[in-house]
Amino acid sequence: MAERPEFQEKQYAFAAHIRDPQHVPAPDGVEDRRMAIYRELFFNNLRSLLSNMFPVLKKLHADDKWRRLIRKFMQKHQAQTPYFLELPGEFLGFLQNEYEPEADDFPFLIDLAHYEYIELALSVSDESDNLEGVDRDGDLLNGIPVKSVLAWVYAYQYPVHRISEDYQPTEPGEQPTYLAVYRASNDKVGFLELNPVTAGLLNAIEENEVGKSGKSLLRELAADVNYPNVDAFIQHGLAAMEEMRALEILTGTRTAG
Repeated sequence: MAERPEFQEKQYAFAAHIRDPQHVPAPDGVEDRRMAIYRELFFNNLRSLLSNMFPVLKKLHADDKWRRLIRKFMQKHQAQTPYFLELPGEFLGFLQNEYEPEADDFPFLIDLAHYEYIELALSVSDESDNLEGVDRDGDLLNGIPVKSVLAWVYAYQYPVHRISEDYQPTEPGEQPTYLAVYRASNDKVGFLELNPVTAGLLNAIEENEVGKSGKSLLRELAADVNYPNVDAFIQHGLAAMEEMRALEILTGTRTAG
């Protein structure tokens, strides 16, 4: 392999020192006063960016712990993007795959980081719903319910939407926490907590490639969960779908056939 030109060697040495100044010496011939400006500039910009994009995570951590997390991210993670808005995804990937947990970490660290990342990713997503042929006020039982592409469903071990300075669970919940995180037409991001059955219903609506009606989907789901009163189950399911439509998690219905 050909050797890198001298200026590239300087660039690599400069970047390596910026990422890990405690363990990697600065390039030769650069005044430390000037290097200190770059060290602080890079670190503080990254800390500010991630603090704004993970606000709850930042608020829960003592400043020195948060600084250590950011520094370890700089030291250990090789980012694959030059875009600021993609750095939160890189930070989440670091926490999921490279970060070595410490004794004083929150047990919900990864779950909360994922939830905050999803809120951000959804807010800047360039996806949009194709509403051609969709009846906003259509019959949810006899028509084919349509899920918004801007409604994403996740299951968490912890109730991440409730975590705050006043509520910090130490153990996973007995059941997963299901959340539909969505972006409405006014561009506001919200969430709806689901139970296992409504999460299953929303999943069935999303995967309904053969065009089953809402009633058919509910009948199948009632059989799957061995619900004794199918008619009552359908009415509960209709109420859930109406709530999801009001929140724009469902965009409406299509006509069968």
